[in-house]
Amino acid sequence: MKIALLGYGRMGQTIEQIAIKRGHTIVLKVDKDDTAYDITKADVAIDFSIPDVAFNNISMCLNHQIPVISGTTGWLHDYDKAIALCKEKKGAFIYASNYSLGVNIFFELNKVLAKMMSNLKQYNISLEEIHHTKKLDAPSGTAISLANDIIAKHSTYKNWALHEGNDTTIPIIAKRIEDVPGTHTVTYESDVDTITIEHMAHNRGGFALGAVIAAEWIVGKTGIFTMNDVLNIG
Repeated sequence: MKIALLGYGRMGQTIEQIAIKRGHTIVLKVDKDDTAYDITKADVAIDFSIPDVAFNNISMCLNHQIPVISGTTGWLHDYDKAIALCKEKKGAFIYASNYSLGVNIFFELNKVLAKMMSNLKQYNISLEEIHHTKKLDAPSGTAISLANDIIAKHSTYKNWALHEGNDTTIPIIAKRIEDVPGTHTVTYESDVDTITIEHMAHNRGGFALGAVIAAEWIVGKTGIFTMNDVLNIG
């Protein structure tokens, strides 16, 4: 499989290593200032770029009938445009806030727990996410996904907010610490006890492996998919 890497930071470099180990070829390595390249050389594109260019990258791929996997966060104000373009062009697209196989299992656990806790009003919910100091957006896309999944399943909470919450708003505490790949914690706390679920990444390998698996899966397909489709869960 011929892969274009749109974004060649630390994540792009890790994806490259894993893709090569799995027998694939990297035909393009595109950084943020690169403009002169031919995306049609690739069978599939993996976008881990920056928020300002992610939508342009995705649009370019869809316009050239190249399946695209995006893991860039912070661009979702244009998400509906990407979906509309994918449908118009009969393309193939996956966006995930986190491609780690473990995190996607964690997402499903989070939904189940939120539904179980929905009518237990004595518990207050909070989220915490910790990432490396070079992460540009806060809260993380993964934390936002976790919060939105709770809101969809829980009868009390309607919104989330960065650092501050109330009876109907889930607070997301975002911390930036050197060399932390990613830790996400969901906490339910009452006067008498605390229930916590947590996912802690040990390195970037899990995120990169999931992105490569998603790229392998999407080639030859048409439509808008999620990691649940790739992993057949949920």
